This record gives sequence, structure tokens and C-alpha cells, in this order.
Amino acid sequence: MSKTDKTKRLVSYKEKILPLEDLLARLEQERAAGKKIVFTNGCFDILHPGHIAYLEDAAACGDVMVLGLNSDASVRRLKGPERPINSEQDRAVMLAGLASIDYVTLFDQDTPIELISAVKPDVLVKGGDWTIENIVGADFVQGRGGEVYSLPFREGYSTTSLIEKIKALREKPADGRDP
Repeated sequence: MSKTDKTKRLVSYKEKILPLEDLLARLEQERAAGKKIVFTNGCFDILHPGHIAYLEDAAACGDVMVLGLNSDASVRRLKGPERPINSEQDRAVMLAGLASIDYVTLFDQDTPIELISAVKPDVLVKGGDWTIENIVGADFVQGRGGEVYSLPFREGYSTTSLIEKIKALREKPADGRDP
């Protein structure tokens, strides 16, 4: 395959990050083409292999993967004043650069219920730390005949543990000895 052929298959991350109004117009086209819309959301502050595996598993639940990304203000309210580590723009670019993600849209609320109500996904997915009963929007999606899944986590990956590891490295003396 030539470089030109390969490039034609790729969709630029710039085309995947959309404001809600534009996203809804695209999803209307996707639905008209018979596509099954999958939705997930989160902060995705420091992208790690657990996120990648989760997002690929989530995308496999349908045809079009939509990711609702918490804004910086929302992350601060949910995670504290030291978060996010990466800005909403940087997080959106990294996520939109993944092959498993079709669209990324930001939301500023503490929960994604308004976004879920607007997107009307056929499938709602969250990570294994959420029981289906506690997934925000589950009742809405199921009430419309949709599916809701809580996908298992990949052990050993956590944004919080990465942050703690970085903090611990900062506290070590330059010679590498434990203090």
C-alpha cells in the first residue's frame, strides 16, 4: 500500500473533535446509514494502556464511538485543584488520534446526562468500577431500547497511580537513593 493510499484511510484528529451541535449533525448521518452509536465518557487525564484497551473494547460494541470528554473545569470539580494534568485541548487531541475513537466532544457538567440525552446512544459503556445500576444515563439508554455495559479494567493501570509514581520520583534525591 502506498503512503497516499494509507493516508486516505486516516481521518485527522482535527475532524474528530466536534462541538455538540456539529456532533449531533454527524450522528444523524451515521444513524441514517444504519450505524450503531456507542458512547462513553471520562476525564482521560493521563492516557495509559488501560485506557487504550478499554476504548477499543468499548468501540467494539457498535459502529461509531463517541467520547464525551470532561472539560478542565469539570475535572477540577471532580478530581481536585491539581487536576487535570493535561489540558482539555491536549486530552481531546490524544483521544481523537486513536483509531477506536470516531468523535470527541467536550462537556462542562459534572455528569454526562445532558450529553447522553442529546447524543441518544444505542450503547452506553463505562469502566468496571461502575456497576450498571450506577452508570449515569443507563436508565435513559435502556428506556430507549439501548444496551449498557460495564467493561472490565486492565489490572495495573490507573491515572492516580501514575501521578503518585511521578510525585514519588520528584521526592527522590538526584542520586536515586530513597530519602
